[in-house]
Amino acid sequence: MASISCSTFILLVIASLLAVTQANTVVVGGSENWRYGFNYTDWAIKNSPFYIHDTLVFKYESPHNVYLLPNLWSYLTCDFSKAKLLANPKQGRKDGFAVVINQWRPYYFASGQGDDCKIGMMKFVAVPWPRLTH
Repeated sequence: MASISCSTFILLVIASLLAVTQANTVVVGGSENWRYGFNYTDWAIKNSPFYIHDTLVFKYESPHNVYLLPNLWSYLTCDFSKAKLLANPKQGRKDGFAVVINQWRPYYFASGQGDDCKIGMMKFVAVPWPRLTH
């Protein structure tokens, strides 16, 4: 009986140490916000991992916008033909535009304004990890 209780206690301690129960809110680009000339791929690597149910907030001034690209090929080639416009140029003002990453899949974000995407600066991939709960 004592060995079962000890094993159960150890499992509960391990589970509680692994558990991440609160979703995070992350401003894309941090204090730099969503702007031309900033490398968001580097930012995403430095601020990973993201978790399922985290919220990414895009703050920006016009003329920027935010698109969700459908796949890796569209992301690499900056093909917006099947992309979904998440936020227009006005939606990034003040508190910004929030996107909840709620599935375990790659999210391909990019700006469709001018050459922002094609020069590789205003785009990044977020792949949220499953959140462990108890």
